[in-house]
Amino acid sequence: MKYVVGSLQAFLAREAYIVWVEVAETRGSTPRETGAFMLVSPTDSHGTIGGGQMEHMAIDHARNLLAGMTTETRLDIPLGPEIGQCCGGRVVLSFRTLDASARDDLDAMLEARVNGFPEVWLFGGGHVGRALADALVLLPVRTIAVETRSTELGLMSSAASQRLTAMPESLVKEIAPGSAVIILTHDHALDFLIAREALSRTDLAYTGMIGSKTKRATFASWARDEGLDDDALSRLVLPIGGKTVSDKRPAVIAAMTAADVLVALEAYRLSAGS
Repeated sequence: MKYVVGSLQAFLAREAYIVWVEVAETRGSTPRETGAFMLVSPTDSHGTIGGGQMEHMAIDHARNLLAGMTTETRLDIPLGPEIGQCCGGRVVLSFRTLDASARDDLDAMLEARVNGFPEVWLFGGGHVGRALADALVLLPVRTIAVETRSTELGLMSSAASQRLTAMPESLVKEIAPGSAVIILTHDHALDFLIAREALSRTDLAYTGMIGSKTKRATFASWARDEGLDDDALSRLVLPIGGKTVSDKRPAVIAAMTAADVLVALEAYRLSAGS
């Protein structure tokens, strides 16, 4: 998510005149949720409120606001045949010229949203770890990459926060509840140590490990000797990457795993009632 925030900050630094367009209300079926926003300048825009004719209308209205051709700061738009969309719902958009006060409010909102994103911890910065960091870069998560080797961290996407440590398993206790843990180190024994710590917790949204059916069987035998029960083992996704696509290229494994993680994070959020 650092990349998204960085590109937004670059837009803010580049453009002198901006309107903040936000989905203020939704009714029925709509392309984006309440709180979705975009920024519009006289010649450019950043983000999206759902695309289609509604977004074109919003951009035109924002630019008219910048040009002094209107003072209206809200639009109530039906998403039906009259504007060439078939969602069937209705959205209310708010428009705010980005003066100093609005900029402060926007910065505060962005900070709150990013701080509220769940964490995804990648234990291992090899080929799949790096592919996962790249796959997560646009998603609403905060990615932390953990490695014992500085050389591997040096190859990791800058979008991930980095932790260099000789004992990765010791960091598991620091992980916030509701986070995802993905284990893909260069050492099976280290994978097992990290997984033991993660599965000893019941408040993580997802724990996954790279590997195979054979590795799962080996880990299960070892884990039982270590005192983990069947309930703990049932929380481990091994192998990661799903079963519907057999392609084992790192980017494919990463894409499939990222999708599984998003599902798990949402399920945890809903179960926690947030």
